[in-house]
Amino acid sequence: MDNPDFIIIGAGSSGCVMAERLSASGRHKVLVLEAGGDDRRFFVQMPLGYGKTFFDPKVNWMYRAEPDEGLAGNVDHWPRGRVLGGSSSINAMVWVRGHRADFDDWRDAGNPGWGADEMCSAFRDVECAIVGDDSLRGRKGPLNLFVPGKTTHHLTRKWFESAQALGLPLNPDFNGESQEGVGLFEFTIHGGRRLSAARAFLRPAMKRPNLRVITGAQVTGLTFDGGRVTGVTYTRKGRKQTVSAGREVILSGGSVNSPQLLQLAGIGPARHLKDLGINVRIDNPNVGRNLEDHIGINYTYRANCPTINQQLGPWWGKLSAGLHYLLLRDGPLSVSLNQAGGFIRTSPDRVRPNMQLYFQAFSTVIPRPGERPILSPDPWPGFSIGWSNCRPKSRGEIMIRSADPSQAPRITPNALSHEEDVAEMLATGKIVRAMAAARPLADCIEAELLPGPDIASDEALIDDIRHRSGTVYHPVATCRMGPDPTTSVVDARLRVHGLEGLRVVDCSIFPNIVTGNTNAAAIATGWRASEIVLQDNA
Repeated sequence: MDNPDFIIIGAGSSGCVMAERLSASGRHKVLVLEAGGDDRRFFVQMPLGYGKTFFDPKVNWMYRAEPDEGLAGNVDHWPRGRVLGGSSSINAMVWVRGHRADFDDWRDAGNPGWGADEMCSAFRDVECAIVGDDSLRGRKGPLNLFVPGKTTHHLTRKWFESAQALGLPLNPDFNGESQEGVGLFEFTIHGGRRLSAARAFLRPAMKRPNLRVITGAQVTGLTFDGGRVTGVTYTRKGRKQTVSAGREVILSGGSVNSPQLLQLAGIGPARHLKDLGINVRIDNPNVGRNLEDHIGINYTYRANCPTINQQLGPWWGKLSAGLHYLLLRDGPLSVSLNQAGGFIRTSPDRVRPNMQLYFQAFSTVIPRPGERPILSPDPWPGFSIGWSNCRPKSRGEIMIRSADPSQAPRITPNALSHEEDVAEMLATGKIVRAMAAARPLADCIEAELLPGPDIASDEALIDDIRHRSGTVYHPVATCRMGPDPTTSVVDARLRVHGLEGLRVVDCSIFPNIVTGNTNAAAIATGWRASEIVLQDNA
């Protein structure tokens, strides 16, 4: 495409939405550059296929974090989507907006237009939900949402009852008026297939003559005219190419790749860039810093009744599930494993939930190095109750290692480095054990396998948390939004401080992490940002 008005770097959750909205009127020419390839792959489209894509370099950047003291020195695996749809093509598909107060926090941090009212409007515009109140939920959006029905395992209902016995309400809609309680999650699944941002937004838009998508195009740098970004350089099939934007370049690489590209272009911490021989254009120490992420762990139990392990474990179970899926787009392969979960407060003095719960009628205690054994569960019946922190206080950073764009950046999460994060994880572990001890779920348990009944003291529980916890793949805030360039990277219009012609639109701009999975907020951010870009280019 010659002389596009907008160049979008990255066809992830936000980038796909931006491509659809900016090309919708037909007035603007839009070019999307995606480093990965086509999303029309079986294990991308099959909902439970994320067990395969978790370690597949054909669709996954396969990042590895630095050894983390807060995680007992472990090296965490950081999957990020390298495919049309980005991480929405390889994630667990849970659709959680976040708490309304999360977005009011964004607004109150000096970002007008990003409060709960504006973001809820964006959520309603993109959603086609089947649960909740009509006044709060969208019914006509392009993103069809799915709630498990007959595929829900019977143990899930027993967990609900045990949670209710502890005083937690049953919540039919985590995206409605209240987030607290336990219930079934909503998923970006439609017709038994994953409904990624590519399938919901980008592919319908690709029929338009004013939108072009180039895959296998890894952007390596930005071009400048003084203080204005004029275009990008990228490599494809070994050839370096340059393309100019008539109006703007929009960086939607995600929380890892967006700060990486800014730093490669000389926008970031000056001392670090100079040490790598990179010419500094803008000294902004916030680029790549302020990293927030949710950290999670599971407690696992051996059951005295069949679980999904018995459906997917033996070869005949895999064959039956596979045929059922291929013929009917139904069964255990047609939905995520975390079919249910919840949001809780670890103490009554908290005004909103601070921890997220997950329930799986499935277990994978047996280690399988280099594999996420979703399709190879334990040979015995088992299930897990997991949790992650919603608003961690620990902060990390993402920094390039060299001026070579092909070298993965250094990811330093600093997980569980703040004592309050550790205290929350410990408190929730005790709540999870109380759930497992409550009837009727207690009647279904043969034994606690992980961490095991011998792990009882606070010290031992914390040690177990550090050894077995890890990312739940929700990194944000590495190009955070705010009015002050000394504390942020982009302003409330998502323009990079100190430059013209460049915006960042993805999870990296979140001023603070949201309460729950981040894909929904990434998509709504793309929708809201599109409104802003179109206003500014009217």
